[in-house]
Amino acid sequence: MNFQSTIFRALSLAAVIFVGGLAASADDAIISTEAYTWQGDTIIQGEYRAWAPSDERIVSTYHAQPGYYMGIKSEWNRKNDLSSYPALETPNRLHKAIYNLGLDEMVNAVEPDTTLRTGAAWGGVWTRDVSYSIILSMAYMQPEASKVSLMKKVNAAGRIIQDTGSGGAWPVSSDRMIWAVAAYEIYKVTGDREWLEYIYPIIKNSLFDDVKVVVGDNSLVYGETSFIDWREQSYPRWMQTADIYQSQALGTSVVHAQAWKVLSEIAAGLGDRSVADYALEQHNHIVAAINRELWMPDKGYYAMYNYGREFPIINPRAETLGESLAIIYGVADHKRAQLITENNPTTPFGAAIFFPQIADIPPYHNNALWPWVAAYWAIANAQAGNEEGTLEAIGSIFRPAALFATNKENFVLDNGDIATQLNSSNMLWCLAGNIAVTHRILFGIRFETDGLSFAPFVPETLGAKRSLTGFTYRNAVLDINISGYGDKIRSFKLNGKDHKPFLPADIKGRNTIDIVMADNAIAPLKVNRTANVKAPLTPIAWIADGRLTWNPIEYINRYVVLRDGRRIAETRETSFGLTEPGEYQVIGVADDGTESFASEPRSNAEVIKVQMPGESTRFVSAERSYEPTSPVSGYSGDGFVEIDHKSDDVDIAVDVPADGVYAVSLIYANGNGPVNTENKCAVRTLAVDGDDVAAVVMPQRGEGKWSDWGRSNIVRVPLTAGRHRLSIVFRPSNENMNLATNHALIDRVELVRIK
Repeated sequence: MNFQSTIFRALSLAAVIFVGGLAASADDAIISTEAYTWQGDTIIQGEYRAWAPSDERIVSTYHAQPGYYMGIKSEWNRKNDLSSYPALETPNRLHKAIYNLGLDEMVNAVEPDTTLRTGAAWGGVWTRDVSYSIILSMAYMQPEASKVSLMKKVNAAGRIIQDTGSGGAWPVSSDRMIWAVAAYEIYKVTGDREWLEYIYPIIKNSLFDDVKVVVGDNSLVYGETSFIDWREQSYPRWMQTADIYQSQALGTSVVHAQAWKVLSEIAAGLGDRSVADYALEQHNHIVAAINRELWMPDKGYYAMYNYGREFPIINPRAETLGESLAIIYGVADHKRAQLITENNPTTPFGAAIFFPQIADIPPYHNNALWPWVAAYWAIANAQAGNEEGTLEAIGSIFRPAALFATNKENFVLDNGDIATQLNSSNMLWCLAGNIAVTHRILFGIRFETDGLSFAPFVPETLGAKRSLTGFTYRNAVLDINISGYGDKIRSFKLNGKDHKPFLPADIKGRNTIDIVMADNAIAPLKVNRTANVKAPLTPIAWIADGRLTWNPIEYINRYVVLRDGRRIAETRETSFGLTEPGEYQVIGVADDGTESFASEPRSNAEVIKVQMPGESTRFVSAERSYEPTSPVSGYSGDGFVEIDHKSDDVDIAVDVPADGVYAVSLIYANGNGPVNTENKCAVRTLAVDGDDVAAVVMPQRGEGKWSDWGRSNIVRVPLTAGRHRLSIVFRPSNENMNLATNHALIDRVELVRIK
């Protein structure tokens, strides 16, 4: 059901509420939803209160759910010296205290080795965590620590490290290129030419590998949704890691598009015109593909990803980070940006990581809100000009920071609590987002290669005078004062003189900036406020006796049958007669129209199976990481082919019965690690008649599980009738993150004519 928000008007309280010695009047509500209210210096959520007795203290009455393993802090008191960081002055004491909490925990996050710690419970540097944090605010708040942290995430081959992801990390997870965007942000902050020259070959080499391995024929990028790297949390359970590699996600594609744009700008700045032109071309291809393949006009936002096997379909869920990045990096034009902010579902606690939720999966990425994602959502809403959306996004960051007296990792979307599967305090990207909303939205600070620009976006309820003193920019220190509200600047003064809202990069010394907003009414845009929704369970389907049959799902209104990715029928039954060969799936639809994931594809099409030329049944390669738990079994011929860095190319002769497009895949085993950790995904290139076609990806399937045979990704190949030579070859672009182990067993190749 829908709920009503009362943003922009006072709460209808009959009397003054007295909390913790602070008087909060009935006429100063800043943000209010059905879940909570930010009123004066107090956050109110049902029976719970959090308030700021001073600029350096937050007190909360929130208490943990009974039996939850993680305790909840009842207060925060400043621990560190913050005098060297930009000081915020604002009449709203809670805002200032939350900002100071972000600074205080930022100091905690700087390790003795000058790297940025991921979180109180998460040691070390993780590529995507630190990169997203750097983009938000660490590039200018901690430039040296940001540099050192990024340098830690470059391997011996001079490539960016994909350190987490399903099935052996890269290329099943392929969002490592956010490193490039973060590295370039540091350059824009510092103007350090040596840094630019250092990052250029790393970005170029990584992208040039990726274009051969993770970019599809449609120009979308293969791989897991950016940051959502726990496969059960966001994909149907039937999808194996090879299936996840073959999916193409909005967020990951936007990251790659922006990385190519960054490469183009760096190459142009360094005088490498040919690379600059090629990189811009790649950027444009991906942007066009996102808008062509993933935009949903009926919903007014982009699909989360496409998925499937021979005939991919879209997952129509909204995914907040991907939608935000599409706005921020200009993938969405202004009209689409506005539509996204108006249509992306927003629950009482804020925008979900994705929506609707998966019913049988506990909260973490699923059924959750992460404050750093909310920060990107807030910035995107401000950029699109959505005042109410910006306010509610900021509120979804400030509410938990106050109630839990720390920048927590994530929250349950149903109730706003911290009882998720994993949760850390002092979370780097969350504190970075906390700081960013003040600097990047309310003061409008934007770093350019040639200077600093200002474009404040100040909602009316936050239109009080505020200042930021001691903001360091290259060789200058800035004291910034701002008053008024709106999205237009009435006057901008530098040291008392009228000036355009841009400071050149060579500005020096101490400078005072005075910004007066125009007090203009921002054109109203709506917010898609909705209760949290869980989708139906995914049907399990099979083909037998000429029928597609599936298990009944509770609370289902009807089922939709798909053939070759197209909807061909609706039924209330649990089976469907098959009259044509093809790939079949079924979707369950609830009474309110919410759809389940599509079931695992089942095909009754003819399969061409060709045995690999292998007779070995014993391991030869020293690259294997884990011994088999029992003798290898389950292969279909006399043995298997073992591939590693030293093995020869594998050639197979295939007799094709008719012209057409064929889906080609390998049946393989990879027991070099668990499904969810390590970095030993096996990668090869499929060549047809001597010409390289595409990457073949064989992710890990379990520690020592060498008899667990699975299917690689599918490569679509046009073939004429007759004999063809298929080759499995190793190319430099196939090198994985481990570098030492790139190893698998191959049983056979399978071909299905799909067109």
